[in-house]
Amino acid sequence: MATALVRRRFPRLSRVTAAVLTSAPRKAEGGGGESPRKEEEEEENPKITGAGSRPAAAIRLLTPPGYRVLHKPAAYARSRAGSCGRALGDPPASPGATREHRGLPAASFQVLPAARSALAKPPRRRNPPALAKREAEREQRELHDSKEDPRAFQQGRPEYKSLSYDRFEPLETVPWEEGEAVLRGAAAQGGLRSPAALAEGFQKLSRLPEERHAALVSEPGFNALCCCVINRIQSFSTPELVEVLKACVRLRVPPAHPVLDACERDFCRRAWAMSLEQLLLVADCWRCLERAVPSYLGILFSYAGRSCKELALPQLVQLLYIIGEGRKSPPDLVQKLEGVIWKHLDSCTLEEVGAICLGLFKSLSAVSDRLVRRIADRVSPRMEEMSTYALVNVLKMLRYARLDHLPLLRELGRVVPPRIPATNVQGVMHITLTCSSLHYYDEGVLAAVAAALPSKVAYCRSKDAAKFLWSFGCLDYEPPNEEEFYSSLIEHMHRKLHEFDKFPEHLLTGLLGLAFVGRFPEELIDYALRDDFVQKTRASKYELGKDLFTLGKSVEIECPGYRGSRLAPQLYQEMTEMVLAFAEQEIYVRPEIVEAESLLRSVLGGPEYVRSHMILPHTRSSDLEVHLAADGRPVPFNSKAAAGKKLEDIGVSLTDELMAQLIEGKSGRQARLEAENEAAAPGREQTGAEQAPHASFAGRALSIGTSWQVVPKPGGCLEAPRSPVPHQQPRGVKLAIQVSNRNHYCYLSKRLLGLHRLKRRQLRRLGYVVLELPFWEWFPLLKRTRSEKLSYLHYKVFDPALLGRAA
Repeated sequence: MATALVRRRFPRLSRVTAAVLTSAPRKAEGGGGESPRKEEEEEENPKITGAGSRPAAAIRLLTPPGYRVLHKPAAYARSRAGSCGRALGDPPASPGATREHRGLPAASFQVLPAARSALAKPPRRRNPPALAKREAEREQRELHDSKEDPRAFQQGRPEYKSLSYDRFEPLETVPWEEGEAVLRGAAAQGGLRSPAALAEGFQKLSRLPEERHAALVSEPGFNALCCCVINRIQSFSTPELVEVLKACVRLRVPPAHPVLDACERDFCRRAWAMSLEQLLLVADCWRCLERAVPSYLGILFSYAGRSCKELALPQLVQLLYIIGEGRKSPPDLVQKLEGVIWKHLDSCTLEEVGAICLGLFKSLSAVSDRLVRRIADRVSPRMEEMSTYALVNVLKMLRYARLDHLPLLRELGRVVPPRIPATNVQGVMHITLTCSSLHYYDEGVLAAVAAALPSKVAYCRSKDAAKFLWSFGCLDYEPPNEEEFYSSLIEHMHRKLHEFDKFPEHLLTGLLGLAFVGRFPEELIDYALRDDFVQKTRASKYELGKDLFTLGKSVEIECPGYRGSRLAPQLYQEMTEMVLAFAEQEIYVRPEIVEAESLLRSVLGGPEYVRSHMILPHTRSSDLEVHLAADGRPVPFNSKAAAGKKLEDIGVSLTDELMAQLIEGKSGRQARLEAENEAAAPGREQTGAEQAPHASFAGRALSIGTSWQVVPKPGGCLEAPRSPVPHQQPRGVKLAIQVSNRNHYCYLSKRLLGLHRLKRRQLRRLGYVVLELPFWEWFPLLKRTRSEKLSYLHYKVFDPALLGRAA
């Protein structure tokens, strides 16, 4: 009761916590393996989770000092794996079985004694039939058919019947006796049958009852019929060969079957004599068969490129669907198609708009921002009329284009939250990931996702769990059910650990998302920092070294009690050099940082008082470091800059007058000037320019008293005097000045993103006081006068509250 009250009053108190979690006995069953796709939307088969005998598991989070929270995790529903489609241009994947992961046994964690009573609660009794019905309904909602779902747009117009395979086409079922007759005839007559008779035989077999299809493919008579087709394939007319291919789709002939090899070769041979409708229909059949046909697609794309201006709307949408399923297309074709999309966009249904976006997204096809904005303009006023699937496809396109569209995003916050409970978990993931990728914070969307996710987590792929953690961490959102939300996802990451060997990027994505919000699950971190896992990351198509660097250094700073695996020093050195080299070229030279550093040198008294560098290279952003003594005076510490200044001062130009001085001593002119200066010095009065200035910023006067005399340099800038006391004073202040920009914050807000929240938290942990020059103040000042900028920096750096904060 008291703990709940504290959490309600202080919600951030449980951000960095020690939690003990247990999972109900459960065992992972086998599931089909699949090769990763060569684009952002790589799909992995979800593994089957069912009842079994796996021991209970406990997950321990690393505990930065000060917090300890125990709780009971949510229960998880059972799931059944749905099959995921293969890219049309990819080779067939061989089936694989789910293996038990040996690197981190599920029963290797201990439940802390203090948690036993909190976790030991009697299960509630439920009505088994009602529970089974609810689970069946939920499972039906969660299943995603990656082969059929993208084809929903084909039901919207009758024109698609001639461009695509229609699995809903009503066909008269043929009795088994007729099928047996076809098989006997094929075995007896062999190659004597005509192509028309062979095509008719295939059609009859494909109309047999579906339960007969699996056994039919292995029948000797069917093999004989296929041999007849292969031997006489060039004698078939194009419509006859198309009917044979459609029959193979209905029979679910394996993608590598010899009869399909022969069909592909012959369709490639005759492609230029076919119509565009026939080419698109054949390509659709290959997709239904899940067979990779890169040569055929290349011919189709060349054909379409020559006649793209004549494409009708259904032909355009079907072509883009095929391009997306093939995962690639010639860049010049997409450029030509962009104009055709503009032509037909206003006539498209909302489902067709979603199909266009999905095709462009899957093929990683870049189109103009103007077209993406036009699509968003088309969708936002009618979002309620769209299916969630089509809407998610539009969001994918926005995400890939990195394009904000405020009317669409605001409408998203109104339309989507009520749909979240009925949306499958992959759709929910893409909605959440779009918000984080665009840095768009919508509490209504995030709260709806957090409330629904614990009951859906069993249906997550490893990728889904990782993206949820990343998105919530990136936006630094604390859901009301924070402990239940995070514990369910962390436990699911443990269950999916075997998948991270194949997809190491997902484990690092999830762990970084957790690190952003101050959560460090020890066992998962230990596994991610092991040498063998680091080697797997090197084989990834993504650059994961920086993610390992950020994770490893964050653990060092925030988890002093961690005793698990650590990254090799060589990797730290390699990543540090890489990040600093990038910073020299791209970050330190940014105008807002260069200007701030230059002016701070003037305010503080020279380059030795400020240093522009990365205090924490693993956070990938720069700092301006300044040291102040206990009394507020600046302390010189940048010995490198001071040495450079001395070397500059040493340089002297040899003039005629200097040579005369070296030979004869002081010149007469110089002696006279010195005498005049000495005579005037005792009676000299301060001018108005030399008196302590009173600058104004943000409506408040900045009085600089006698202890902070500001002496004008020749250029008219303000400079704080150097401290006459020793440099190292007790209880001084180390300032880490952040020159922020819009990319550090959520879109159109002053809410810091997770990475920068992590950085500031770690700087404070290392003893720095974080001082920000926020972009909404500093960027407008860059256009103002030098004195205004100096007054602003003086106001920020010499704020007495900084010393109090350090104390």
